Amino acid sequence: MKEPPIPADERHRLHTLRALNVLDTPPEERFDRLTRLARRLFGVPIALVSLVDENRQWFKSKAGLDADETSRDISFCGHAILEDEIFTIPDALDDRRFHDNPLVTEDPNIRFYAGCPLRVPNGSRLGTFCIIDKEPREFSDDEKEMLSDLAAMAEQELLAVQLATMDELTLLSNRRGFMALARHALNVCRRLSKPAALLYFDLDKFKQINDRYGHAEGDRALQTFADLLKSTFRESDVTGRIGGDEFVVFLTGADAQQTEALLGRFQKNLSESNASQARGYDLSSSVGVTAFEPEKHSTLEALMSESDMSMFQEKNARAAPVG
Repeated sequence: MKEPPIPADERHRLHTLRALNVLDTPPEERFDRLTRLARRLFGVPIALVSLVDENRQWFKSKAGLDADETSRDISFCGHAILEDEIFTIPDALDDRRFHDNPLVTEDPNIRFYAGCPLRVPNGSRLGTFCIIDKEPREFSDDEKEMLSDLAAMAEQELLAVQLATMDELTLLSNRRGFMALARHALNVCRRLSKPAALLYFDLDKFKQINDRYGHAEGDRALQTFADLLKSTFRESDVTGRIGGDEFVVFLTGADAQQTEALLGRFQKNLSESNASQARGYDLSSSVGVTAFEPEKHSTLEALMSESDMSMFQEKNARAAPVG
């Protein structure tokens, strides 16, 4: 048996998958109707919407299968997400990669497999729309086209989920998406005894930008600020826009020195952006910084609340008259 290799974009792919906040959610008719349709169209006993997580494949929809998930190292879908086209195995017993796979030699006794990668707009392949038969079979070009059409419908449903967790203006996670990702990151840091911190940003004088330059320019200011956050902070950090002019960044594995260095780099990038753009105004922000303390911050909400208060105090201090 050959375990599926890890995709080159694995970190980005997992970040995208978890931002959907769809893993371990209840069945949904919009996905289930597609797998039921696939079983009828192809005459197969099993059809799945499979999402490939770090160490498992989890089934968002499963027609003809009782299991909710299987280990990734024995998954067919782990191989399929490496492909641009439909991945087919006419007879698993004749394939050296799968002939001794427990999913072949034991229940559900896979002989035939066809999986079409499920992509989202950023290019990540999150899983597959796949069909399984307990008998070997060939797969015609017409059948491949039909499976591609069903996979495209599943992709549209995933896109609808993604839009529910993404801020359309800045393309950062919205509040819902941020909370899902940051909770996961916080749990990892807690479990591994890693440091973490939360940064809570609020744009200064944003209302004045809207009032003086118009809402279109206000939108550009938000996009510029979001782009600076994305370019400054690390792939392992979680960044989101959670309100009109409020942004948050959860720093994973960052101690006080690293947090200060990242904030310094952000302020440098912000200053350079202001110097290079003739906008008629400078972008600036107030920020609250809170280091994660396990005994103090039992939830993500507690960490955010403290950072929000810290940001508010900084904004008030900066606005107070001198003398």
